[in-house]
This record gives sequence, structure tokens and C-alpha cells, in this order.
Amino acid sequence: MLDPDDGRPSCDHCDLYLSCNCSFRGFTRIPMVTDQALCLDLSFNNITMVTQDDLMGHSRLRTLDLHGNRLAVIHPSAFDSLWSLEELDLSDNLLTTLNHNWFSKLEVLQQLNLLDNPYSHLSSSLFQGLIRLRRLKFGGSDLKELRSGDLSGVTELEDLTVHANNLARYDSGTLGDIWPLGRVTLSLHGPFLTNVALAAAVLADISYPETPITLEDLHLVGNESVQPFRESAKRRIRHLSLHNLSVSDESIVNLLVVLDGVPLSLLSIEDVTLNGEGRWETASWTDHKNIDEFFLRNVVVLDVFKFTSLVKLKFLLQYPRTVSVTNAGVYVIPCETSRLLVNLQNLDLSSNLLTDLTVAESLCHGKKTLEKLRVLNISGNPLKSLSTMNRLVAKLKLTHLDISRTGYSSMPSSCSWPSTLKYLNISRAKLRSTTDCLPTSLEVLDLSYNDLKSFSRALPLLRELYLSGNKFLRLPAGNSFPNLQTLTMQFNTLNVFSLPDLQSYRRLENLQAGYNKFICTCDFVNFLQSQLKGGGDVKLTDREDGYVCDSPFHLQGEAVSQVHLSVCVCHQVLFISLCCGVTLFIGVLLCVLLWRLHAFWYIKMTWAWLKAKRCSQKQRKDTVESEGLLSFDAFVSYSERDSSWVENFLVPELEEPTEDNSRSPSFFRPLSLCLHKRDFLPGHPIMDNIMSAIEHSRRTIFVLSENFVQSDWCLYELDFSHFWLFDVGGDAAILILLQPLPKDNIPKRFYKLRKLMSSTTYLEWPQEEDRRPEFWRSLRNALKRNDD
Repeated sequence: MLDPDDGRPSCDHCDLYLSCNCSFRGFTRIPMVTDQALCLDLSFNNITMVTQDDLMGHSRLRTLDLHGNRLAVIHPSAFDSLWSLEELDLSDNLLTTLNHNWFSKLEVLQQLNLLDNPYSHLSSSLFQGLIRLRRLKFGGSDLKELRSGDLSGVTELEDLTVHANNLARYDSGTLGDIWPLGRVTLSLHGPFLTNVALAAAVLADISYPETPITLEDLHLVGNESVQPFRESAKRRIRHLSLHNLSVSDESIVNLLVVLDGVPLSLLSIEDVTLNGEGRWETASWTDHKNIDEFFLRNVVVLDVFKFTSLVKLKFLLQYPRTVSVTNAGVYVIPCETSRLLVNLQNLDLSSNLLTDLTVAESLCHGKKTLEKLRVLNISGNPLKSLSTMNRLVAKLKLTHLDISRTGYSSMPSSCSWPSTLKYLNISRAKLRSTTDCLPTSLEVLDLSYNDLKSFSRALPLLRELYLSGNKFLRLPAGNSFPNLQTLTMQFNTLNVFSLPDLQSYRRLENLQAGYNKFICTCDFVNFLQSQLKGGGDVKLTDREDGYVCDSPFHLQGEAVSQVHLSVCVCHQVLFISLCCGVTLFIGVLLCVLLWRLHAFWYIKMTWAWLKAKRCSQKQRKDTVESEGLLSFDAFVSYSERDSSWVENFLVPELEEPTEDNSRSPSFFRPLSLCLHKRDFLPGHPIMDNIMSAIEHSRRTIFVLSENFVQSDWCLYELDFSHFWLFDVGGDAAILILLQPLPKDNIPKRFYKLRKLMSSTTYLEWPQEEDRRPEFWRSLRNALKRNDD
């Protein structure tokens, strides 16, 4: 990804802690990174230069790693804007010269690494102004000289590393002005072989009783190559470590002689190749009773079959209280040798070839020996039987036992451990279950990376429990560990845990439960986010980005701290109830509104009308033909309470008229009326009879009165006639008012009839008899046919 302004690439691989990992990305230039970054790792790219503007604006940056690039050019002002920089790594590049201007503005710089660049010397005043510098590393295969004043400005260091395997010139005192001086690591392969005086001068400047010294890449052959150690011996050093060492029997004897009487309390030898046969007893007269700790790691014996027994080394073995022989191919320590370790308190035989059989020999088959031993580490050996180990250590007074990285797959039902045992590590074995074999005296127990699915052993004194890398689905019951303070459950198959789970632990303070298969329910997300913010008594001490959702699918891979679930997801019952309530309310409101607007009536009448029309279409083909099917001149709709008027006045007048000479005979032609009492077909639904009567009548006479409005059947007849008015026109209805009836008394849904009453003249039944002839004439006029 390139920046459009200047073609610079960009890197956005930054985590929640503003630490940006841009290593191994193939960058050839410093990429664009957020100016809020605190740590920037650009190691192992192909960057060749740093310009003046590449790091502009990164005033908050605290760590910058440019290790393993191809840097050859750095602008003098490239780092000027990095006011907050505390750590700078420029190692393993192509810098041939070092410019003091690079560091002139880095006043808070604490750690600087300049190793393995092809410069031959340090520039003057290179470290001036770095008053807070505490860790310094410089040198490489091309460093040829160290001159007086090269380290001016460096007043005290916690850690100094100098790679000077090919150093040819050293001004005495160059490193001597640094005090206090913490740990020192020197690579002086060439000087120890070819320039003993130079090597001695360097050791003289950095040897102090309280300064641990580590010498690397040494090849000690004969007496001469050991002589530089006399300078350290004179200054009574107490801590000496030798790494990547090749040594002969003669050199070991000479070294023991040189260090005779020196209050050396710690001797560590790592990555050592022994060229001899272990015949060092000629130095048995020397005094090394101050050696308290002896560490031997990664040993290669070139002729192991000629290597002699250590029984003759009692002068060395009887004093140390701590002995560590790791990754040395040790398959057995004879019991006689073990008996020489009379002051031994801490024994580390990890990463060797001890088996159940040979470890029994090494521990003298559980007999009374190693009485002062308190800490035993036999991890990383091909051990199979936990019961054998239990039997071997039962009589010891161990407080710490590490038997991790072994082949233990089962645990005996009961065991007899030392009553003093407080710490037990059986991690990275193959245990599938636990038993009461575990001692109740334990305060720290590590069962990480086994195949455990549950753990219920009651351990009342336990303070720390490590169960990472197993197959737990839930946290162990807290009531089994009343004093537990720290619990680690990372890399299991935990789905959820809750506040009640944590509250079951009375004194739990720290929990690490990241990197599990979390199901991000609403309750779990809310609870965990509160815990991550420090809202509970238990502190989650691992990283927030370790708590990631595994399900549901749409949240998979998302950090729990960043999850935001909606109300409808988290409160489904309440949400559904609320939705149902709102829907019901809206439904009721809509029903009331529809009822007020008579929508149900319209729907009912529309359906009935469509049904009736479908039936009538079977009896008529078109409008003209239907005219011939009309059976009545009028259908009379009236209330049963008004039947006396219909039967005594309306029917006689229209069906049995009295002739008047002043009118044509056709005017007094008898009319056929449809009355529900007389003409409705028995056995047929009333609705069908009403619709049929209306359809088969040329007119519909409504006898309106208060009784009419209160009659249900009259209202049905009004309903159907209302639809009929839409179909055949507004003149099909004739309104007769038996008594004054306000228009407002007619239901509002019959807007057509109400409109007719407003726009059409209706007939009122006169109470005076002399006005009735006029009434009948008007009614006959309204009912006469087109051909009359």
C-alpha cells in the first residue's frame, strides 16, 4: 500500500497497545505508520536508508527496531523528532561509520544496540548526551580498535555487551570509567588466542566483585590462554559465565589453579565442548569452597567413552548448593557421585536422557541421601512412571519438584509425597485425569498442557493453579481451593464463565482465561467487558486481545472488548413482548379506526355483493337481457313495525288502483311489488332473498322511519341497495318518509343514500288526507316504466 503523496509504503499492523509490527514485510523504505505508535518494529526488511523526514512526527515513539535490514545511510537529523525514544536497535546492518548527531536529541534513550555492523572503530563523542543510557551493545567482526575516550559520556550501565573477536588495539582504561557497571558480556575469541595482554587489559577494566561477567566464543588451549583470567581473579570476581566454550583438560586444570581462593560464588558454563577425559584431579589442592552455584548446559563430550568418573572430583562437588546440568546428554549419575553432593539444595537435571531406571540410581533408589536437597528439576527426561518418582522422593525434604515435559500419562490413586512439598510442576505431560495422588500440602500446582477435562482435587493451601492448554469446558469449582489467588486457564475450550463462577473462589485475585472458544452471549459480553475494565474483584491479567469470540459466526474472530450487541439480541423476550404489545396496540387502534370508518362493513358488503353478482351472472348475459328478467316494479324495504302502513296503504294503492278519468289508463296500471313477507322464497338464505329481490325489481322503495333505522334487516336491505346504486345508477331508489327523519339518523356509512337525501327529492307521507292523492301521483310517476 503506497502513500499517494510521496510513494512511501504504509503499514497498519498495529495492535490495541499501539505496537506496530512491520517486520518481514519486504519494505525498502521506512513506511508510513500512525503518529500515535509507541513501538515500531521494522526488523528484517530491505531498508537501505533513513531520510530526514521518514520518522518526522513520531514524537511518542518509545521503541524503534531496525535490526536485520541493509541500512547504510542515516541522515544526521533522522532521529531528531524522536524525543520519547527509549530503545533503539540498529544491529545487523551495513553501517560503516557511526555519527554522533544521530543520538544528540535522544536524551531519554535507555537502550542502544549497534552490534554487527561493519564499522572498525567508534566515533568520538558518539555517546555524549545519552545521560540515561543503561544498556549498550556494540561491536562486530570488523571492530578493530577501542580508543581512550570512545565511551566518554557513558557513566553507568546495567548491561554492556561488546563483540570484539578481532580486536587489535585497546587503550587501557577505555571501559574502566564506567561505574557502576552491571552485567558485562564480552566476545574476545581472537585476543584470548593471539593477544593475551590485550584480553587481560579488557578484563582488568570490567572486573568488579559485584559485576557478573560473561565471556563468549573462547577456545582455551594450554596454560597461556587462561592467563587473562588472573586479572579478574585479582579483583575478586564472584560471578563468571563462559558461553560457547571449547576447552581441554589442561586448560580446565589451569583455570582451577588461576581461580584458587577466589570468592567465586557462581560458575556457569554453557554450550561447552570438552576435548579431554575429565582428569582434573591434579587440581584437587585448590580451594573452591565459595562456589555456591554451578550451571552446566548444552555439553558435548567428544570422547564420552573415555570420560572418567566424577568420583575423584570431591574437591569440587562437596561445596555447591546449586548444581544445574541441563541438555548435557546425562543418562545416569552414579549414586556414589550423588553422595558427594553433601551441601546440595537445588539440583537441575532437566533436558537429559534419564529414565525411570537411571533416575532411581541417581537418587540412590530412595535411600537416605541428598538430605539437604530442597529443589529438584528432572523435567524434559523420558520418564514414564509417576509412582516410581513418588517412591524415590518420598523420603526427601523437597519443597519444589519439577517433573514437567515427561511421558506421564496416568496418576496412581494414592501417593506418599514429602510433607514439605509446596510446588509441583507436571505440565506438558500426557495426563488424562487426576487423582488423590496430588498432595494437599501444595501451594503452587502446574498441570498445564495435558489432556485434562476436569479437576476436582481439594487443595486447601493452594495459592496458584496453572491449567492452560487442556480441554476444560468450564472453570474448576472454586470451593475446592479456598486460598487460591492466581488461576491460569488459557488455551482450553472454555465457552463462558460468569460472576458466580468467580465468586466461588474466596480469595481469587488474578485470572488468565484468554484464547478460549468463547460463545459471545449478551450476558458473557457484558460481564467480560466489565471485568476487562477492572470492574470486579478478580483482575484479568492477560491481554484483552486474547479474549476473542468463537461464536456466533458473525462475531467469530472479534475481540470481546470490541463487541456491541443490540437490544433486540440481548433482550429477546422483552423485545418480542414489546413488539407484540406494540403490534397488538396498533392492531387494536387500526381495528377501531377501521370500525369508525366502517371498513369492515364495506368489506362484508363488497364480499356479499360480489358473491350475489356472481350468482346473478349465471341468470343473465348482459344488461339488456336482464331487463326482461325483472319480475317486480319495486321492492319495498320497510320495518315490520311499519307493515300496517305498507299493507293498508301502499300495497292497495299500487297493486289495486282506483281509475281516475282525468288520467290515462296506463297511469293506473297495477304495479307488482316485492314484499319480504309474501315474495321471499322459503328455504333460501335471507341475504340471497334480499339481493335477489333488489336485482329483480326496477326500483327499491325505502319506507323510512325511526323503526326502519332500528331494524337490522332493513339495514341489510339498505346495505345491498347501497351497492346496487353503484351498479345501476342513483334513480333506482325511492325514499318515503313516514315521519320526519333527520338525515343524520341514517348511518354515515350509507353516504350514497345520505347524498341522495341531500340531492334528490324524497316523498313525505302527508298526515292530511287531502294531500295524499298528490303523494300517490308522485310515487306512481317515480315508478312508471319508460314505455308508459
